[in-house]
Amino acid sequence: MKRSPWLLFALLTTVFWGIWGALSEFPEKNGFPATLGYVVWAITMLVPAIIALKIINWRPGGNRKVLLYGLLIGLFGGGGQLILFQALKMGPAYLVFPLVSLSPIVTVLLSFIFLKEKASTRARFGIIIALIAIPLLSYQQPVNGQDPDFLWIILALTVFVLWGIQAYFMKVANQHARAESIIFYMTIPCIALIPFAIFLTDFTREINWGSKIVAATATIQMLNSIGVLFLVYAFRFGKAIIVSPLTNTGAPIITIVISLLIYNVIPHPLILAGMILALIAMFLLVD
Repeated sequence: MKRSPWLLFALLTTVFWGIWGALSEFPEKNGFPATLGYVVWAITMLVPAIIALKIINWRPGGNRKVLLYGLLIGLFGGGGQLILFQALKMGPAYLVFPLVSLSPIVTVLLSFIFLKEKASTRARFGIIIALIAIPLLSYQQPVNGQDPDFLWIILALTVFVLWGIQAYFMKVANQHARAESIIFYMTIPCIALIPFAIFLTDFTREINWGSKIVAATATIQMLNSIGVLFLVYAFRFGKAIIVSPLTNTGAPIITIVISLLIYNVIPHPLILAGMILALIAMFLLVD
């Protein structure tokens, strides 16, 4: 029996996002703020958008519903990223990231309730294990002396909901239009949010405007953009209740392994536990 192409696209997403995750801190550590990294990412999203348009002969098509879904997907994704920056300024990363990483819970619940998606018993166990593994994989060591403003909880929960709904809308939109149209429409709000990213940038701090760091940032963010491209196709052919947990467990494993090779740092025991659970979950989900 021929396997659906969803798995190939989901695995490609995990690979590109995993490598991106391992390299994503490089620009900020070298003086290029994450908010400006968003600007670069939004611009790199034009690449998959152009590729998608070329595939469909430069005719995005679709009705108003498709246009609305595409715009919401881009708005929730890009807007969630900008809100995350603010949450990390106010709250501890070791709590923010695990909370936000649980967004597949929203996707799974919405897909189960409204799309009536079902999974085998084996896959259901995989989903449960993945949802346990994801926050463990996102664990960050506490930083001494951090006095958080607890507004971060509201902001982190907002990102959690936005990204969960975004993934759900990716699946819904794919039922009404070609994946290429969705990719094009979702790029529009990502570009439109660039002024907000610039507004959130602290220009009082020294910024590295060197051509090398900008080029490196563009290359790193391109990995993210191509990952988004493959993710839309994964939702096109696969079930949201499977694709979302799979990509959200697979990518961090690759990130951790590459980071281990680059920085030679042994992961925290909680992260190691998350990796073991994630591998079990992936084995169960790839049915």
